[in-house]
Amino acid sequence: MNGCNFTNQLLQMQPEMMAFAYRLTANREEAEDLLQDTSLKVLDNETKYVSDTNFKGWVYTIMRHIFINNYRRAVREQTFADTTAENYYLNQGKSEPLDDAERRYDLNELRQVVSRLPREFRRPFTMHIAGFKYREIAQRLSIPLGTVKSRIYVTRQRLQQLLRDFR
Repeated sequence: MNGCNFTNQLLQMQPEMMAFAYRLTANREEAEDLLQDTSLKVLDNETKYVSDTNFKGWVYTIMRHIFINNYRRAVREQTFADTTAENYYLNQGKSEPLDDAERRYDLNELRQVVSRLPREFRRPFTMHIAGFKYREIAQRLSIPLGTVKSRIYVTRQRLQQLLRDFR
């Protein structure tokens, strides 16, 4: 594929690439940045493209990899490492004994409210809170996955109503 044809093909794909970038980022500005980064990388790597392969797939793969790398970089930048003596900032959040007593009281109140729910809603919800995945809950309770999701959602809604005046 000659350079002119390669560039024309890339330019024709811009609307589709923008839609794909928006699906990945869910943000217009980030999608535009991703589109620009991808276009530059594709043009820089024109010599690496094998002309008998799927051009669209090759470009989308580059875009997806750029998105994943950017995401990983953002997560890494948000990680906080406390290098102070005796982890001053991390230990700063430790609660007072009075706070623990209040928290235990609040937790007991919450448990009482949850225990009053019908068993068919309480079991999936408590399993979900304990860390089980939706699929695991569905398998253990022998109910459909959609039913598990629905019951957990309904339980959350009920708890929000019941605990509205809690604090």
